[in-house]
Amino acid sequence: MYCDLLNLKIKIYRTIILPIVLHWCETWSLTLRDTRRVRVFENRVLRRIFGTKMDVVTGEWRKIHNEELNYMYCSPKIFQVIDSRRMRWAGHVACKGERRGVYRVLVGQPEGKRRLGRPSLRWDDNIKMDLQEVGCGGMSWIELAQDKNW
Repeated sequence: MYCDLLNLKIKIYRTIILPIVLHWCETWSLTLRDTRRVRVFENRVLRRIFGTKMDVVTGEWRKIHNEELNYMYCSPKIFQVIDSRRMRWAGHVACKGERRGVYRVLVGQPEGKRRLGRPSLRWDDNIKMDLQEVGCGGMSWIELAQDKNW
């Protein structure tokens, strides 16, 4: 009975909550702070789904630790889903070509000056960081997307 309820809650999370949270995540430029916030949100939702756990040593109820959440919820983490969707959409945009508006907006250089201080991350910068995590750091994401052999 408990497992059926738990599976139902996980299914609701995957089919209703995640698509709403990840709506248009392909275009997000996430900073480390934003990534942490998304991760905290996911852990909160999973803790609400899985509930509390009885500690065998003290005999008291406690919150589930992050490592236990990772073990119990085996699906990819939310920031990994965001990265994979962003790279998939980058390939789609690169294949559209330079004449398309989306390509020009995402790759083009805007006119004017950026504000003082550390420049904020652009979408293009996030794609380059995602490629470094995968192991394709020195390559251009546009050339990778347009190369049909891989």
